[in-house]
Amino acid sequence: MALKATIFKAELTVSDLDRGRFETHALTLARHPSETDERMMVRLLAFALNADERLAFGRGLSSEGEADLVLTDLTGAIDLWIDVGLPDEREIRKAAGRASRVVVYIYGTGADLWWKKNAAAMERIPNVCVVDLPVETTRAMAARAARIMKFQCTIQEGHVWFADAESSLAIEPVVRKAAA
Repeated sequence: MALKATIFKAELTVSDLDRGRFETHALTLARHPSETDERMMVRLLAFALNADERLAFGRGLSSEGEADLVLTDLTGAIDLWIDVGLPDEREIRKAAGRASRVVVYIYGTGADLWWKKNAAAMERIPNVCVVDLPVETTRAMAARAARIMKFQCTIQEGHVWFADAESSLAIEPVVRKAAA
């Protein structure tokens, strides 16, 4: 018998001063049995950084060739494809062919090695952006994972503050490659 996903609920208030977006989102995250708290929280952060009423969590780990988050237009065309982790370069190329924009959030101890291995290939794909999240940040976020969560996320000039009732975490994402 297959293990079922664990359901997490999050209330996420986003104040994105860079994009002029101020919204509160009631989110349901399904954590795949093989997914870590760290990866799930990176998905939540990716949502905050790209918050939009049409942005939705994809099936991610449970379905190959699917985005972790996807933003579609009213016709169903994919405007934004988001992957988290250290995806295969071929999968990113496929996503870039299907979506207007692709953002990959890399994190973890293998992120530097992944970037060294894939940097040249990423530079050849104009609609791909690669953002590196510091490992100490993603681990601190994982420690905040709970079945019911309430966070405030403020984004200004590329700096991110992620806060809950107990503490605040300053996050400085590093853009390894910007989309053209």
